Amino acid sequence: MPESRPRKKPEYTAPPTSRRPARVGGRRWIAPAMLACWVIGLAWIVVYYLVPDLKYMRELGNWNLAVGMAFIAVGFVFSTKWE
Repeated sequence: MPESRPRKKPEYTAPPTSRRPARVGGRRWIAPAMLACWVIGLAWIVVYYLVPDLKYMRELGNWNLAVGMAFIAVGFVFSTKWE
């Protein structure tokens, strides 16, 4: 019985890798910035309550709480970007 001709398959070529590889982990400065914002915000509020007679603290009045909470909020924004 005659043998059939084998089919010639084209050789496999991998697609070109034009993409940059994905970064593993996040940016290195996010975690220190996040912690720094939390510490600065907490320190601002603590200093406001412990030493209210400082010139710039007296001028801001109760807005010192808003400044401290703003630093803490920015820290939470950084925490969403941390991987």
